[in-house]
Amino acid sequence: MPTPSAEITLSTSRTLGLVAIASGDQYRQANQALAAAGFRRQRNGAYTASLADAQAARHTASALLHHAHEHGATVIASTRPYLGDVGTEIASRLPGTWSAELEIYSHPLWQEDLWPALWEAGEIHRALEDHRIPFASVLTNGTGTELLLIERPGHPSGYLLGALTDHEKEDVRNDPTTPRSMVLPADPGRAASAITHTFLPAYRRALHNRDVNSVLSALERIREEHQTLQAIKDSGRYSDGVPLKNPRLLAGLERDFADQAWLSFHDVLEHAPGLLTRCRPAATPWPEDAAALIRLRGALAASQDARNQWNDLRHDLYAIPRTLLPHEWSQVRGQLGLAVLPAIEAWLADSDAFERQARAAVPGGAADLSAPSPRLLTARPAPPPSPCTAAAHR
Repeated sequence: MPTPSAEITLSTSRTLGLVAIASGDQYRQANQALAAAGFRRQRNGAYTASLADAQAARHTASALLHHAHEHGATVIASTRPYLGDVGTEIASRLPGTWSAELEIYSHPLWQEDLWPALWEAGEIHRALEDHRIPFASVLTNGTGTELLLIERPGHPSGYLLGALTDHEKEDVRNDPTTPRSMVLPADPGRAASAITHTFLPAYRRALHNRDVNSVLSALERIREEHQTLQAIKDSGRYSDGVPLKNPRLLAGLERDFADQAWLSFHDVLEHAPGLLTRCRPAATPWPEDAAALIRLRGALAASQDARNQWNDLRHDLYAIPRTLLPHEWSQVRGQLGLAVLPAIEAWLADSDAFERQARAAVPGGAADLSAPSPRLLTARPAPPPSPCTAAAHR
C-alpha cells in the first residue's frame, strides 16, 4: 500500500508527553512542520511536546495541524503508547541487565538496513517485507544479545519480537536453526514474561545449534583438505596422477594445508569451548563419549597459545596503520596451523562423538544467553586473501 510522502505519527509518553515521529520519502518536510509547531527534537530523532499544560498542548496540536498542511505532511494519531516507553518497560522486566533504545527509519529505504542483521524468518520478516516500519525498539543486554521489537502491523495492539545478530548466517528462510519471531501482548509485564519463558530459551537453542553447525562445517572443510593431502603423501602423486617428484613440493603442500586449516580451526577454537561445557555424556545414550570429550578439551587447551598469538597479532595490526602482506599472513597462518596440527587431527578423529554430544546438549541458563558472537574479528576487515590451497593442484 503506498504511503504519503511525508507522515507524522503521534503517540503519548508518560515522561515525554506528546511524541511525534516523521517518516516517508519527504520526511524532512514533516520534520520542518514539527519544528515550526514548537516540538523539540530528541537525540534519537523523535520530536516531543509537553502535555503538562493543557492549554499549551492544545495550542501546539493546532499549530502542528496548520504547519503539517503547509508542508504537505499527513498527521496520524496512534492508538498505541510510545514504543520507546514500551521497550524500556519490557527491558526492565527481563532477567539480567537489559536496556532499550528507539531507532527511527524515517526514509522508507532505511528499514532495509535491518535485513543483514535480522535473524528471523517468521511474521516480523514478512512485516518488514510488506509494511513500512518507521521505528523500532532494540532491546540489548550489553553482552551481544539484541532483540528487535516493532508494533504489529495490521493489528490495533500487540508487538512482534525478533532476534538480531552480527554473525554470518544462512538464508533465514531455509536455515532450521533460525529463531522464529514472537507475537507479544500489549501489556509489558505479560510481554516480558513471554520473552523470558518462551523466546529466550528458543533463542539460546538457536545460538547453540548455530555454533554446533559452525564447528562441524569448519571440521568438514579441514577434513576434505586433510584427506587430499594424505592421499598425495601416501601415493606420491597429485590426485590427477601427476607424480610428486620433488620432496620439497610436499613440504609446500603441507604449509598450504596448515594455512587453510588454521582459518577453519579458528572457528572450532572460538565456538567449541562453550559447547563442550554443555555436554553431559552420562545423560545420553553414549556415555562412552566421555573419553573423547576429554581428548577434545585437551586439544583445545593445547591450542590456546596459538589462538592468543593470532588474536594479539590481529589486534596489534588493526591498532596501527599498517598490515602484513598476503604472503606474510600466509606464513603466520601456516606456522600456527602446523603448531596445532595434533589438535586438529584429534578433532577430526573424535568429531562424531562431539556431534552426538553437542546435538544432545541442552543450553543452560542466562550465562549461555549472554555469550556474544566474536565481535573483535567480525567487526574488522578480513585479512588479505590467501594463496591457492592443495586443492588447486588436483
